[in-house]
Amino acid sequence: MTSFHLKTYYKNYRLHLLIWSIYVFYDVFILGFISKFREPGVYVIVYIINIFTFYLQAYLLKKILNDKNNSVKIVKILLLDTLIVFTYILSTQLLVIAFEQFKLIDADTLSIFDRSFILSCIYRSLLFVGFSTGYVYILKSFEDQKKVEKLERKNLISQLEKQSLENDLVQSQNNFLRSQINPHFLFNTLNFIYNDTRKKAPLAADAIMNLSEMMRYALKLPEASELVPLREEVEQIEHLINLHKLRTANTINLSLEVNGDLFGLRFPPLILLTLVENIFKHGNVSHSTQPAVIKIDYSLNTLMISTINMVNDVRGKHESHHVGLENVANRLKSFYKDDYVFKHYTDPLNRYVTEICINVINPLAKLNMTR
Repeated sequence: MTSFHLKTYYKNYRLHLLIWSIYVFYDVFILGFISKFREPGVYVIVYIINIFTFYLQAYLLKKILNDKNNSVKIVKILLLDTLIVFTYILSTQLLVIAFEQFKLIDADTLSIFDRSFILSCIYRSLLFVGFSTGYVYILKSFEDQKKVEKLERKNLISQLEKQSLENDLVQSQNNFLRSQINPHFLFNTLNFIYNDTRKKAPLAADAIMNLSEMMRYALKLPEASELVPLREEVEQIEHLINLHKLRTANTINLSLEVNGDLFGLRFPPLILLTLVENIFKHGNVSHSTQPAVIKIDYSLNTLMISTINMVNDVRGKHESHHVGLENVANRLKSFYKDDYVFKHYTDPLNRYVTEICINVINPLAKLNMTR
């Protein structure tokens, strides 16, 4: 167990070092060529303070998030951000003075009491407070997801009743997307990062916007026993597809086909998202001649949902155990009893197929017929 933890820490250390190296290279050379290069001592001061601010914010924010009192938590976060900004400005000024004493920078290079210097420090401190906050929230989401997966294994091993298992798992899956941090503060941070990056890195800004929309939807999801508008579920699929296109430089071969008027039609949440996530996780979505297809058809009170994708022949760490499909089957049975058909199989072309057929009457359509 000790060896496993050491390997994990080593991998995290290498990942952090790689990301910081890329950022420093971009900040020094790319921006240097665009504008101008500064003295080496100036870069040393900037990156020491930036990296220190990032990890100090992350360390203290993790401790604050463990507080059970939400009102106190918000106050503490605001006080922490104010303290980080003040510490950033003060530390930068002290390092400038120290570097001037040791002749590492020219005294005329930076004016620590200049208005533009103070504003630059405030901007940089808020930028890295935002980055660090997003980093902590992502880590917390991963931790919550691991807890959900652990709960799944425990419930499956103990063979609890399927209905109880379905409610526990879906509720846990909804809850792990909800952060203990105030959602308003979180989305303000995401908007800040988006506005800061959309000109320098438009692809990254698009990814942030798609992720933000998915998180907004997840935070407003109802209880596991309620239905949601099917059109909203389709929108989340589109966000997920866009994120994967951005991640893979638009190399995926996948199409989403929606036929029929879905307005007013309601459907259990997270079922469609689970099927699409399985395509990306276990399927081959880059096949040149066999595209992955997601079809949603509503006609004559019959809802047909199907997915088709080539089976990924490369066995990796995402080997399927069909837990997600079992969860889909349990949820469909919970909502529709025996009035549905759910099939999943591999066809002769080595394509994995899932099919859902449900008799559904659109309440809005029924209302129009009675008028």
